[in-house]
Amino acid sequence: MIIQPLLIAISVSMDAFAVAVGKGLAATRIRPLDALKTALWFGGFQALFPLLGYIGASALNDYVASFDHWIIFSLLALIGGNMIYEALHEDEANAHETPQFGWRHMMPLAIACSIDAFAVGVSFAFMQFSVPFAIGVIGIVTAAFTAAGLYLGRVVGLRWQKPAQIAGGIVLILIGTNILLEHLGIIG
Repeated sequence: MIIQPLLIAISVSMDAFAVAVGKGLAATRIRPLDALKTALWFGGFQALFPLLGYIGASALNDYVASFDHWIIFSLLALIGGNMIYEALHEDEANAHETPQFGWRHMMPLAIACSIDAFAVGVSFAFMQFSVPFAIGVIGIVTAAFTAAGLYLGRVVGLRWQKPAQIAGGIVLILIGTNILLEHLGIIG
């Protein structure tokens, strides 16, 4: 069950990765401290928000156990579809981020990129794997992806920002579909 949390972590980190690429595009130079700040802000919030979602949904687990697979599928399909929509409809002016790394700039970005992770955390209450492990993986993967995205944005540019976000959305939809089909007994 390591694959599913890892795929979820990679998928939910794509928004933060895209923002980091945008920040890298706007930066004239990137210091290691900038990459560390970016990794900590985004990785920390991407780990915190699924934890909050999980805690909130765990209280309701007994009431929704008979249809939890539909909740998981709906949340992951909605999040994935939204990621794809945003990637396809974002205008170029909004694709570029400013290269500021202070808390007043980073906190709103980290929170905005973590809203999807909250909904994923809600779905964790109904899934069968280690939630602390999954939350840790999300934080670590997001931290690594955003630090890499910052440097990648500086070197490569916008070329991979939208495809990465679209791929993340598709993976979330496929995971939700797989869980739904397993619970319905269509696949084993």
